[in-house]
Formats: sequence, structure tokens, C-alpha cells
Amino acid sequence: MPLSFLLPLLLFSLLFGGGATSGSSTGASLSDWSAARATYYLASDPRDNVGGACGYGDLVRAGYGMATVGLSESLFERGQICGACFELRCVDDLRWCIPGTSIILAVTNFCPPNYGFPSDGGGHCNPPNKHFVLPIEAFEKIAIWKVGIMPVQYRRIKCRREGGIRFQVSGSSIFISVLITNVAGAGDVTAVKIKGSRTGWLPMGRNWGQNWHVNADLRNQPLSFEVTSSDGQTIASYNVAPKDWNFGQTFEGSKQFEA
Repeated sequence: MPLSFLLPLLLFSLLFGGGATSGSSTGASLSDWSAARATYYLASDPRDNVGGACGYGDLVRAGYGMATVGLSESLFERGQICGACFELRCVDDLRWCIPGTSIILAVTNFCPPNYGFPSDGGGHCNPPNKHFVLPIEAFEKIAIWKVGIMPVQYRRIKCRREGGIRFQVSGSSIFISVLITNVAGAGDVTAVKIKGSRTGWLPMGRNWGQNWHVNADLRNQPLSFEVTSSDGQTIASYNVAPKDWNFGQTFEGSKQFEA
């Protein structure tokens, strides 16, 4: 059904829905703990929460809030990992780490390399560094902000989401672009197909991040979507958008991957 707005929750819930945890993860682990480093940024203006290399736009309206992270080139996989979830914990620094805490973050952005600095002297996101960039609101859940750069451990986990997968449709008469958000389970999407009532399944190409496109005129047809995540699972959501859908609308499917 069309959503006129997304997640009308309290701001605190939006910012930390992924939240800090004590002890065990809130999702099933998909990988073992590995070493990396992390820094933070200050969001001095609400507009700083809009945009990003994954194409989610307004992160609060998209349901991600400030429980987000940007990845260095060695982790970003050219945007294919957008939407995946990681658990981070501060390690090896008794002065700055908050003991017994971790935080769950969704990938929404990219930290580009800066080849004006060596990777061990200012080029934090240069290859081969594994680096995470967090909003300070998230960083302070696991460490004291004065540390600046901190060693962390991270692991890939399954994402937990409320409701179904969301499809934001934009484009023009013969071009359709779909932004896919609120994906549980693996969180990242590797393949998408779209279907009108008068067509078969049409494969969509990745435009950038989690924006997918196809050259087709599907106006005045209900739209169905088939989404495949990086762990090989596929979900088909039929007639998500009604016949009279319009560009700019967001629709929510009735199905979701298991977290």
C-alpha cells in the first residue's frame, strides 16, 4: 500500500533502532569478529542526514536514522553491500571503550580514499584499510568521543526490520527507477526484477547503491517485484503498487526476509 510518510516514530527510536546492545547480538551472525578501525563525524545540520552513496536519501524517513555507517573502499564492494548490517564493538583501549557494549549499524554510505595521505598516516579509508565512519551519536554508544580514531572489532549480522520491503518508484514514461529499502536478513540486494500485469518478469540493472532501473513503460499496470539478497534468498511481492500508482510514491510489500 502507498506510504505517505515512513516510520512516524519518536526521533530517539529512529536514531537508535539498531541500538547499542550489551553482550549478545540482536541478529544472527553471518561472520566472525574481525579487526578494523572507526572514526566519527558531526552532523551539524539536519541536511547532513540526507544523501549518501547508497542512495537512501533522507535516512530518518527511510528508517535508518543515525544507526548508520560509511565503509572504506576495502569493505564497500562498489555499493553492492548497501543495506547490510554490522555489529561493532570497541576493543583494546580501557581508557576510551565503554565496556560490554556493541552497536548495530546499517551500511548507507561510502568513505572515499584520500591518496594525499598514506594509509597509515591520515588516509584512513585508503586501501587496504578496513575503516568504519559513524555518526557521533552512534560512536558514543561504544566509546568516548575524545579518542578520535579507535580500534574496533566488527562482524556481519542479519538485519532486523519492521514491516515489509519498501519500493520507492521514480522515473518517467519509459524509464523506471526503484529505490529498495527496509530489507531484513542479509540486508543487501543483489538482483531485482519488476513485472507489470501485461509483462513478464523484467530484470532491473543496478543504477547506484540500492537504486535499480529498467527501460520500460509500466504505467497503468499494478507492479510486482522480485528481490534477491546476497545470501541467495529470493522474495516475490505481487501487486505491491496498484494500477493507478504514480512516480514519487513508496509502496510496502507484504513479505520480508527472515532476520
